[in-house]
Amino acid sequence: MDRLISFLPSSRASKTTQFSLSFKRLLLPISLAALVAAPATRELTVTTLSDAFWAVSCYVALTLAIYHWLSLYINKDNVFNKLVHQSRSNQVVFAALMGALPGCGGAIVVTTQFISGKLGFGAVVAVLVSTMGDAAFLLIASEPKTGLAMMAMGVIVGTASGRIINLFHADDFLRPKQAEKNETVHSRSPQDKEAVSKKAINLQGYLWSVLIIPGAAVALLGSFQVDVNELLALPEMSMEWAGTILLISSMFLWGLTREIEDYQSAVSEDEKCVGSHPLQKTAQDTNFVTAWVVVAFLFFEFGSVLANVDFATLFSSWGIMLPLAGVLMGLLPGCGPQLLVTSLYLSGALPLSAQVGNAISNDGDALFPAIAMAPKAALIATVYSSVPALICAYGYWFMFEL
Repeated sequence: MDRLISFLPSSRASKTTQFSLSFKRLLLPISLAALVAAPATRELTVTTLSDAFWAVSCYVALTLAIYHWLSLYINKDNVFNKLVHQSRSNQVVFAALMGALPGCGGAIVVTTQFISGKLGFGAVVAVLVSTMGDAAFLLIASEPKTGLAMMAMGVIVGTASGRIINLFHADDFLRPKQAEKNETVHSRSPQDKEAVSKKAINLQGYLWSVLIIPGAAVALLGSFQVDVNELLALPEMSMEWAGTILLISSMFLWGLTREIEDYQSAVSEDEKCVGSHPLQKTAQDTNFVTAWVVVAFLFFEFGSVLANVDFATLFSSWGIMLPLAGVLMGLLPGCGPQLLVTSLYLSGALPLSAQVGNAISNDGDALFPAIAMAPKAALIATVYSSVPALICAYGYWFMFEL
């Protein structure tokens, strides 16, 4: 953290100085701290950040911890070998099930296996339809029934979509012949940045290993409308301030773990070492989800209170355009935009039809390797996945929300 802002002299002799802001993600926690420090925005910010931490982050962390622990005992290679090579239909079912797994790992496996020639194009469409990316963790933690229903819907619609695609396209449709030459090269961070990032990654893992059990307990008590301040005989607003401080602290650590270099680095989850401890992976994913949830919550709360805008009423005036908006947001690569949509749905600003459309059209981070190594296949597969998304979103809207 000793050199977060560096001033780099120009190579030419001049009076001008180049300015380089390092660790740009720190702008989020710094902005949050400023909102807390300002008397005009303090009360609303503390309430919002506290709700985001105790009611969302802690539940998400618990869900992720269970998921990452269970994943230790799943041998994906064995499942892949047994199911995939038997038939094209099995490929599609396997891909849909992999996509339904919360997070982006399963979908990334399928897209990369298509590029290497082990899976067909129908499997790619199936996995892009069924995956929700990291938004699945948020939805399952906040509304378990809705989250599980979305996963089941993704498997059914993804399987059907993949089998239909198999009727019209061969397995090698739009597959690049020499994908290895199209791999992107990512520049490495300077050594001092890498050292800071490693320390921050370790610290956020340690922080959540300490917080996950008590945090889950506080979240559970809050779900049953128990006043934790009163239960523990604490002064008023103690837990609210504790949640705010812990959230901003976790965001500072998150801000130091990765540099923003392009769109992908801004909206995709952080890369994790395969051998990392499950709680370390939990911490990295939890902080990524939290960052986008906080942005959505603050946008919603400040818009509602300070700008006197009722987003639920505002969006309801969009009528028939809302499902389309959810589908279009899902076409954006990465998990960040989809976390915003899910957060707005959970806050009541968007209807379930928009969430349905976004869940099916959302490709998460799986689209990035496909775009890098098979851009034509990625584009066509995304277009194909938007068709069932529109059908399901508008089907729900006409049946239940019109």
